[in-house]
Amino acid sequence: MTKIAQLFSSLNVVNVGLEFFKDDIRRQQAPVTQVNWQPIAGGNTQVIEALDKLAQPEIAAKIDAANQEAVRRIIESHPVLVGYERAIDVVPGMTKTTILHAGPPVSWEDMNGPMRGAVTGALIFEGLASNLDEAFKLAASGEITFSPCHEHDCVGSMAGVTSASMYMHVVKNQTFGNVAYTNLSEQMAKILRMGANDESVVERLVWMRDVLGPMLKAAMAQGEPIDLRLMLAQALHMGDECHNRNNAGTVLLAQALTPRILETDFTTEQKKEVFEFIASSDYFSGPTWMAMCKCALDAAHGVENSTVVTTMARNGVEFGIRVSGVPGFTWFTGPAQKVVGPLFAGFKPEDSGLDIGDSAITETYGIGGFAMATAPAIVALVGGTVDEAIHYSIQMDEITTATNPNVTIPLLNFKGVSSGIDIRKVLETGILPIINTAIAHKEPGVGMIGCGITNPPIECFEKALMTFAKNIQ
Repeated sequence: MTKIAQLFSSLNVVNVGLEFFKDDIRRQQAPVTQVNWQPIAGGNTQVIEALDKLAQPEIAAKIDAANQEAVRRIIESHPVLVGYERAIDVVPGMTKTTILHAGPPVSWEDMNGPMRGAVTGALIFEGLASNLDEAFKLAASGEITFSPCHEHDCVGSMAGVTSASMYMHVVKNQTFGNVAYTNLSEQMAKILRMGANDESVVERLVWMRDVLGPMLKAAMAQGEPIDLRLMLAQALHMGDECHNRNNAGTVLLAQALTPRILETDFTTEQKKEVFEFIASSDYFSGPTWMAMCKCALDAAHGVENSTVVTTMARNGVEFGIRVSGVPGFTWFTGPAQKVVGPLFAGFKPEDSGLDIGDSAITETYGIGGFAMATAPAIVALVGGTVDEAIHYSIQMDEITTATNPNVTIPLLNFKGVSSGIDIRKVLETGILPIINTAIAHKEPGVGMIGCGITNPPIECFEKALMTFAKNIQ
């Protein structure tokens, strides 16, 4: 055998870039590793210059220390459910003519179909309009104040529409003292938060206001706060990822609430209605985890020099993020993305609205799409494979600051969920946060038509990084 033949007799190939070269090598029975290389920041020179500035030793050390502090606050946060109250009674800035919505700020004129559907339904529910025509005119009149849920210590799933009479979870951070709110689950499909607004939707909201909310409020008065961080950890160990799969979480929450509900003065028939409502969908606990995550992440917002993301939210038109080291309500936005996944029978991809909702607060915390390895059954709902679900939970470590030892993934040797998305790492690696979510029909009045997987637009992170780099000294 010649020296050249000896040199190439047993190759272990690393293929960079185009995958069809990898396929050719495999057909020749040679081992090959695929590396999907791409230039840092997609080759955007402005972003690369900003990254270079932030990589300077003194600045990098300052950022790393700040990020450790932000993540410490997330991990040490201990959110507990303390009660249920009407929005008008507890939500900062709420008035009878205020409508809160998901995502970054958006005007009525720019709202998409599902959000317009939810807004008009809420106006009828509140008695501010008697029909949809009146509701559309009122919404466009300038007499209604529209504001993001996040700017009022709230989160709202899908359209996120929250009005004065709706009952809210009240979640308190026992470690840092801040409070977060979110409204109650309407369960699934033809519901307000998905843009549906017919008589059945409004009737359900009235029942929730008059029976469900007051009963839950009375139930929570029967005992101590409910430890949500512990319950979340248990739910993940039982097969939930606590964004779109909530089978275990709902059982655990119902288990905690049931003895208290039985102690209330409501009629047996009313209690039966509430238990049947909870049993109608596993999503009952979904909003609970959103408020819990919001409560923990708000404690980490405002850490000077931190590049940790504390909010990811979508309004159906734009996707927005907030960054810990950029104080206040500064949003960095990009276009809302398509959600790719299975649709209900009779619907086509072109029927789908764009990504919407505050529920990506779960991924911002480290559950939902980040924790799909805990919930292999989720792939039947959102698409993909079990291997891909596991891969996502491993890959998210590459763009985060730490892992959370309080919330772990058994399948990955009890690895803590990935915590503290770092805008620098997102742009250096080109890896975007993974989000699993529901899909609403693009037109108002229809509701949920499927579930799937999506990512934020890279523009959010580019804008955030360049602003951050400009201001840091």
